[in-house]
Amino acid sequence: MSVNVLKSITSPVMSRQSSLLVPLNFDQRKDQAGLLVTEELDKAIERCKKRVEGIAKECRRRNSRFRYSTLTKLAPFPPLILPPSRDIEFDLDNDQTRCLYGLSSDHHFTTEDVRRVSQIFDNPEFFKDTPGSNDIAQSGILGDCWFVSALVVASTVPHLIEKICVARDEKVGVYGFIFFRDAGWQEVIIDDLLCSSVPLWESLNPREQSLYKKDKDAYNSTARKGSKSLAFAKSGKENETWVPLIEKAYAKLYGDYAALEGGIPGDAIEDLTGGVTTLMPLIDILDEDEFWNKELLRANQDRLLGCGIMGPEEQVNGIFTTHAYSIIQAMEVKGKRFVKIRNPWGHSEWTGRWSDGSKEWTNEWLQALPELGHSFGNDGVFLMEYKDFLSTWTNVSRTIIFNSSWMMSSQWLDVTSRSFPCAWGFGDVSFTISVPQPTPAVIVLSRLNDRHFEELSGCYDWALDFVLFRKGDTEPIGSSVHDYFMDRSVSLELDLDAGEYVVHVRLDRWLVHGRSPSSPVDRKDDWDPRKLARKFAGMVTSASIATNFDPSPYADFLPIQSSPFAGQDISEIEVSSAAVAAASKVSLDPVPDNAIAPKPQENAPSLEETKADVKVPPATADDGKSKDIQDGDNIKPAPSTEPAPVIHHGVSCDGCGVSLSPPGNVCKLKFFFGKMFPIVGPRYRCLDPSCNDFDLCQKCMDAGKHPSGHPFLCIAVPLDQVERTPVPDKFGVDDKITARENHITLGLRVYTMRQSPAMVKGQLRHGNILHWSKQESKTGDVKPPETK
Repeated sequence: MSVNVLKSITSPVMSRQSSLLVPLNFDQRKDQAGLLVTEELDKAIERCKKRVEGIAKECRRRNSRFRYSTLTKLAPFPPLILPPSRDIEFDLDNDQTRCLYGLSSDHHFTTEDVRRVSQIFDNPEFFKDTPGSNDIAQSGILGDCWFVSALVVASTVPHLIEKICVARDEKVGVYGFIFFRDAGWQEVIIDDLLCSSVPLWESLNPREQSLYKKDKDAYNSTARKGSKSLAFAKSGKENETWVPLIEKAYAKLYGDYAALEGGIPGDAIEDLTGGVTTLMPLIDILDEDEFWNKELLRANQDRLLGCGIMGPEEQVNGIFTTHAYSIIQAMEVKGKRFVKIRNPWGHSEWTGRWSDGSKEWTNEWLQALPELGHSFGNDGVFLMEYKDFLSTWTNVSRTIIFNSSWMMSSQWLDVTSRSFPCAWGFGDVSFTISVPQPTPAVIVLSRLNDRHFEELSGCYDWALDFVLFRKGDTEPIGSSVHDYFMDRSVSLELDLDAGEYVVHVRLDRWLVHGRSPSSPVDRKDDWDPRKLARKFAGMVTSASIATNFDPSPYADFLPIQSSPFAGQDISEIEVSSAAVAAASKVSLDPVPDNAIAPKPQENAPSLEETKADVKVPPATADDGKSKDIQDGDNIKPAPSTEPAPVIHHGVSCDGCGVSLSPPGNVCKLKFFFGKMFPIVGPRYRCLDPSCNDFDLCQKCMDAGKHPSGHPFLCIAVPLDQVERTPVPDKFGVDDKITARENHITLGLRVYTMRQSPAMVKGQLRHGNILHWSKQESKTGDVKPPETK
C-alpha cells in the first residue's frame, strides 16, 4: 500500500499563483448547473420589474423624478431604495466625464449638454408602435455601429426588444433593462437623462445667435428639440425614446460610453439575447444552397444574422468595410434569391445591382416591390441578389437563440498558463461533461468579458480553441469552430449520446501593441484615479466568477458582496461575521464555494482500512517527480530548521477526531470536533479528483487516514507567508496586473435539451507533471526524427 506525495513546497518562489497550491479538480457549482435558459431570463425580468416599481412608488411619494442611488448593485437581493437623488453610479449631469470616458483624458468625442427626455421631446413615447429595424440610427460621434447593428437585428424578432426593456415608468423617468454577461443576466436601472449635441443658447456666439434672430425660445424649440439633438444613437421615429435609453443602459453596463467604441455585432447580440454567436467566413461555404436554406432563410427565427466586409478598401459599391450591417430577411421572388440588409446608420446603401433605382428594376420588378417588402429611399435598407451577396461580403455572424426547451450548465476557472513564450499546445486546463440522455448540444468556451476593464486586461490578447473527446477514446469527435475575429468565445454544435466527454483547451496569445510584461498598461500617467478604482473593482468582481478565484490580493477592490448594513453598526457586523467565519471554518476573506461534493467512490476503502507511513522528501533532493512511499519504509521527516512551527491559518485537518462521514466518503466536511485547527507543521493536500478540498496534518498522514493511491501535495510554507515583491508605479496597479500575466479566466457553457441537463467539471494542470517526450511506434521503438 502506498500514497503518492508530490514535491514539497519549501521555497517562497512557489507563490500562491502556482497551480500546485489550489484544488485542481472542480465539481459542478450548484448555481451554474442545469439552468433553464428562459426561466433564468424570467427571474431576471421579475427582479428588474420589482426594482423599477419600488423606485417609481418612492419617487411619486416624494413628488420627484428619478435620479437613482443604491447601496451596492452587487447585492444578491434587490438593493435598498434610498430617497431619490443623483444616480451616483452613472450621473450624466454632475459626473459626466466618468460616464462618458475611460481611464485616459484623451477624449475624442464631446457632448454639449444633458437633458431629460421630457425636455428633449414634446410627446415622448418609449415605443411609438412595435419596435422595428427602421427605428434605429447610429450617431456620427460614437463608434458603436456594432451595437446599433445588433439592435437592428434584434428588433426584427417579435417581442425580443420588449424582453430587454423590461420595466419603465416614463413619467417618473426610471427604466430597467437586462443584459447577459459571462454566465448570467444582469439588471441595469437608469434615469432618463440623455446627452445632447446641441449647445446651450448662452454658448453661441453673436453670429450664431443671429441665425435665430436673437430669439432664444425659437432656438430652444427647434435646434434643441427632437432626436436630431441627441449626441448618440436615436430612433428613426420622432418622439420615440427606447433607442437612446437602451444605449445608455448598455454604456452603464460597461462603465462608460467610451467602452462601446469598436466591437463585433455578434458580441452585442449575445449580450442582448443570451445566445451563442459564430462567425462564418463566406469563402468557407461548401454548399451554397444548404447555406441559403439552413441559415439565411431562418434569419430572425431561431437565429440572428449580421454581415461585414474585411478589407483594405474604404468602400465596396457603397458598402463600408470594417462596418457592421444587419441581415433583415432572405426571400425568393420570381425565381430569384434576394437578401434584405440594413446599414445601422440609416443611410448610405449598396450601389450595385438591384440597388434602389438601378437598371434591374424593370416595370415587372417594380410591381414586385410589395412582395419584396421594399421601397426606394436613402433609409439604409437595400436588396442584394444572393450571388452578389456571396461575392461581396466576407463574413456572416450567426447567433443561435435558445428557447424554453434548452438548459445551460457552466464552469469557470482561473487558469494559469505556462510562461510566455511557450509551446502552443494543450495541457493547461480541461473540462469534463456528462449528459444523462442523447441530446443536441452547443458547447461554448469563453474568456472573461473584459470590455468594461480592457485598459487593465494586461499585455496579452488571447485566442482559444478546443477539441472534444468521448471519455476513454483516443480520437476526437469534434473541435471548436475557428473564429479569428470573435475572440471572446469559440463554440461547437453537435449531437451528444448519453455519457461522459472531455474538452481539452488550447491557449494562444500575443502582445498587445504598445504593451509589454514590464509595462502591461497604456498611458497610465493621465489616468483618473477615481475611475481606476471603479474599473479595477469591476475587473476583480468579474474574475470572482471562477470557482478557484483567490480574493486575497484584491481585498481593497472587492466590494462587500452580502448586505448586512441594516440596523447594525460596523462593530456588530464584524462580530457576527467573525462568528459565521469560525463556524464554517473559513478565513474572513470571501472564498467562493465549491458547490457539489463528489459522490462516494464505490468499493473505496474506509479510513480504518488505509494505513501508510509517509515522509516528506528533503527539499534539496526534490527532483520534481511524484514519490511512491511504500508500506514499511521506516523513513522519518528531516528535523525542522525553522525557529518556530509552521502554522497554516484557516486550514484544519480532515482526518483528526471521529469520522462523521459514511465509510468510503472522503469528501471534506466542515466539522471541528477533535480536529487540529489550524494545521501546525506540514500540510498534506489530496489531489485526487474524488476528493474536494481535503487536507491532513502530519500525524494523520502517518496514520494512513486516507484511501491508498491518492496523490498528495505537501505544503511546507503557508500561503499567507509567501512573499511578494511589489512593482512600484504611480497607482500601484502594475504589480497586480503583472501578477496575473499568465492567468486567464475561462468558462465552459454547455447548452442541452432540458430533459438531459449537463454536468460540467474542470481540471487544472499539476505543475510540470505533463511534459514533452518522444513518441514511440506501435512496436515500442522510438521513431527517428524525420529528415528531408
